[in-house]
Amino acid sequence: MRKSDNQNIMPSTTQVNNENHLEIGGCDCVELADKYGTPLYVIDEQTIRRISKQYKEAFCKYKNIKMLYASKALMTKAIAKIMDQEGFGFDVVSAGELYTVLKSNVDSKNILFNGNNKSIEELEMAVDNEIGYISVDNFLELALLDNILKTKHKTQDILLRITPGIECHTHEYIQTGHLDSKFGFDLTQLDEAIELIKDEYTSLNLKGLHAHIGSQIFETQVYYDEVQVICKEFKRIKDKFNIELTHMNLGGGLGVTYTKKDTPPSTYEIARIILNSIEDGMKKYNIREPYIFIEPGRSIVATAGCTLYTVGSSKQVPKGKKYVAVDGGMADNPRPSMYQAIYTAKVANNVECNNKEIVTIAGRFCESGDILIKDIELPQVQEGDIICIFNTGAYGYSMSSNYNRVTKPAMVLVNNQKSDIIIKRESYDDLISHDIVPEHL
Repeated sequence: MRKSDNQNIMPSTTQVNNENHLEIGGCDCVELADKYGTPLYVIDEQTIRRISKQYKEAFCKYKNIKMLYASKALMTKAIAKIMDQEGFGFDVVSAGELYTVLKSNVDSKNILFNGNNKSIEELEMAVDNEIGYISVDNFLELALLDNILKTKHKTQDILLRITPGIECHTHEYIQTGHLDSKFGFDLTQLDEAIELIKDEYTSLNLKGLHAHIGSQIFETQVYYDEVQVICKEFKRIKDKFNIELTHMNLGGGLGVTYTKKDTPPSTYEIARIILNSIEDGMKKYNIREPYIFIEPGRSIVATAGCTLYTVGSSKQVPKGKKYVAVDGGMADNPRPSMYQAIYTAKVANNVECNNKEIVTIAGRFCESGDILIKDIELPQVQEGDIICIFNTGAYGYSMSSNYNRVTKPAMVLVNNQKSDIIIKRESYDDLISHDIVPEHL
């Protein structure tokens, strides 16, 4: 089976130059750190575009399909521009993501709004901007959205998000498709929702179902099973309500390679499984060919990104670990603390070296749990060295915070020996810009 770039640890343009420095996108990482400071998010444009094209190639035999980039993985105006240029639509889960995409001059019809607790203001924003689809998650949202639409004398195409009852063996915090989940309608609640749409919520145009089975998925059978569940529901709904659903959103969730132990399937393997299941489901349940949405996020941007840090202090625990502290940590990448995520790293200014040691890379934040990588073999590091942690393009910046009142890092896009700032580094004035002191103080 053909490989895809989500199966690589490093961006596709990664190499070591004559100075034994790490290069990404034709840019020397040491020079990037010197020019822009650290911590620094680095995004390789070529890798994003390669993976985007691999997704489209993988599904090219199926014409009724739209790729929706899962914005929660990483959303900036520059990323939105790239994904739009690659022919992707957008899955957004907040007004902030929706606003960013709209401000990037994306066709609003290529946007789907997802999420389990959308506010009235968010729903109004989606309706006012005439986005393509809203994935309705619960009974309250059905009522709120219908009321908004009737007030504005509009209609809206919707999907109903369901929990398909499929569990994948990923971290429990990122399993979203099993029965005990905060997301979506349980299959036993689906008929009640459809009755409401038919009889009361007449401004809602029900087009199909939306399921999502998790994140960082390495299994393939779960995708086959997910399609079968939806196909079965399409037939049941047609038989019971005489409603022929046409749209099937299968979510995303394809895993990436954080370390050599990770073995995610390729985009091509996932496409084969999904398309085979659709063909089988059409025959088994006598349904017409559905229009499908696929929502990759992590598998598009994770591998394309890395984070550069500068080494500060070190501590050798007697008869214990050696800690190497860097100038970032859990505020710019909370995944090791939240999910016990494991990463791969190199010393960007001394990539290939025989004199190595086992160290633990510690963050600079006031938490004992602020550890980025435990027990990694690296060349002996010293103050001022630049450490590059790979595969941080997804859920690094998007989950970052100002913990300890530390400013957020800058982000640069690299391509063909050129680097461009796409997120400015926060200043201290930015940090306090929303602080207000009451007059009586």
